[in-house]
Amino acid sequence: MRTDIFARLDREPEPPKIEIPRMSRHRIALFGGTLVFYLAIVVAVLDSSWLVALDWKVMLFRPYQQWPELHAFLDYYVVLGQRGPTAVMVAAWLGWRSWRQHTLRPLLTLGTSLLLLNISVGAVKLGLGRLGPHYATQIGSAEMFAGGDIFPSGHTANAVVTWGILAYLATTPRARRYLSAVSAFVSLGVGLTTVYIGTHWLSDVLLGWAAGLLIMLALPWFEPLITRAEIWILSVRASWRARRTLGGPSAGVPGEPVPVLVPRTLEGVGDGATARTEAEGRPGLPGTSQALDGPQEPESGPGPAAEPPGAGGTPGTAGRSRAHSAHGVRAERTPPGPAASRRPPHADRTPRSSAATARPVTGGPVAP
Repeated sequence: MRTDIFARLDREPEPPKIEIPRMSRHRIALFGGTLVFYLAIVVAVLDSSWLVALDWKVMLFRPYQQWPELHAFLDYYVVLGQRGPTAVMVAAWLGWRSWRQHTLRPLLTLGTSLLLLNISVGAVKLGLGRLGPHYATQIGSAEMFAGGDIFPSGHTANAVVTWGILAYLATTPRARRYLSAVSAFVSLGVGLTTVYIGTHWLSDVLLGWAAGLLIMLALPWFEPLITRAEIWILSVRASWRARRTLGGPSAGVPGEPVPVLVPRTLEGVGDGATARTEAEGRPGLPGTSQALDGPQEPESGPGPAAEPPGAGGTPGTAGRSRAHSAHGVRAERTPPGPAASRRPPHADRTPRSSAATARPVTGGPVAP
């Protein structure tokens, strides 16, 4: 039995039962209060009330000039509110959680929250069109509907949602309390850092906190949709795996070798090149020379002696005689006796014990 840690993590999901938050009365009351606060900030900025005057006081105070030693550190700290880096870090952690708990809910919850954040915050940004402190044109003005995109603060809202999702998905009350405190500290610090650098008004940060909190409080309403999406994704994966398993290249038994058909004309002869060479030199072998080179001329009696070098004759006839005498079929040769010579006959020599004459030249008299 495997005892390594990865096998244990794969077999034993932690925790055994995941509690999904519900939309309780307490949560509904918090959602309603946060929504009222959100609308009050928007109205106060549109009315150019005391909140806009406070924005200008903080901007003219120029915090980055009052504490310049913090500027280098806060330039890196504000990255915790950027959507790209934070989404990658949190998605990596939640991906490991999904693998360990055998569920896609952490990743789907993160995707749902980021989608709600982009839609809600992006629509208000483009709709109100407020300019930032560095692009303000008139002191005391709200700078609304001027083509800007900073109200509410996207860094602040993203910090609330991205780090708050860790507390939302916590599996124990103790972990939920600790992660809630960490996410609140990070989002508060990111919002104040944008005011220190001068990229946002103070009212932008207040509205960003409210926008992110509204998304976190409304997530239980989207839990049934997340559950249906997870079931659909898992069913699609199961059907894809079944189709991949049953749609192999062959319908035979897995692991069974595929038989190879050998042509009958070359069966039992050898490999391709050797079979071709031997078949051309064996006129008596059935099914080889006739199959490869066509029908041969019949021969009666012992074959004539080979033509000596320098004798006349057509090149085709001499080559054919040499090929037949040099490559005889082993089965048709006479086995040598005890007193016979074991040296193979040469095609260019005349046997000593034979008085056979050379083949006549075409069109000439027979040599004595």
